[in-house]
Amino acid sequence: MNKQVLCFGEVLWDTFQEGKIAGGAPMNVAMHLRQQGVSASLASRIGEDEDGNKLREFLNTHNLDSELLQHDANLPTCVVSVTLDDQHQATYTIPYPVSWDNIQPEPSLLNAARQADVIVFGSLVCRDTTSRSTLEQLLKTDALKVFDVNLRAPHYHLDHLKELGGQSNIIKMNEEELDMLAGSELSHLSQKEKISFISDYFGCNTVCITRGGSGAIVLLNESYHEHPGFKVQVVDTVGAGDAFLATFIRGILTGEAPDLILRRACAIGAFVAGSRGANPVHDPEKITQIAGQDI
Repeated sequence: MNKQVLCFGEVLWDTFQEGKIAGGAPMNVAMHLRQQGVSASLASRIGEDEDGNKLREFLNTHNLDSELLQHDANLPTCVVSVTLDDQHQATYTIPYPVSWDNIQPEPSLLNAARQADVIVFGSLVCRDTTSRSTLEQLLKTDALKVFDVNLRAPHYHLDHLKELGGQSNIIKMNEEELDMLAGSELSHLSQKEKISFISDYFGCNTVCITRGGSGAIVLLNESYHEHPGFKVQVVDTVGAGDAFLATFIRGILTGEAPDLILRRACAIGAFVAGSRGANPVHDPEKITQIAGQDI
């Protein structure tokens, strides 16, 4: 596939009881896109420290281009503490400030944005003015803009979310984030009514909601499409939504039917949830077994 996808935002180490695993939603999306044959690059910033050196080594080892990975002499590489509850759901403690709060609009990055067919970005990287300003410059292109809403309290502001959503062609979030954005005053609405509200609020025609083990629903071209998801023995949920989004983007780029896109995305998301860490190597046999058919 000749399409170019630019993933902008945080890159970091997720720290579990058993050790560190490279992560960050933009990096995860890029890695899952590459596993599915889509050319994807990561734009972020690391510190000039051991954690940063190891992240660069990780990216190079996994054939993810690090050309747009900036270095910061003052701010450290991000190390996040991850806690898993009894249902293997993750909560995150994210330090501030860190190197990816200071992503600069370097010429190579601006040029990459001009050449990209798709730009993927999230809300977390916009917590700081510097990286948010850089993103705003990148979005001044004709690329398909994919907004991965990633609410990590207290690292977001509703005004910033509205601004970013208003520039997006596709918005993806989970159902907890949908409820948070709809607010308590709209709690009486059905999920579809909340999705329609979000679509109108942001002015975006494609809104995708992940439901964890219950699959996903997407509003696409004024029509709703749903999938109930696939059941797996959950190891941890880290990166499952990123794998889903990467698969969804691939399906949009290849022009697949919405129902097939959702089935593939739910199957690969379930595969990741049933694996350790955010970026397990895709196992076609296991994914087919999860889906109950060849996808």
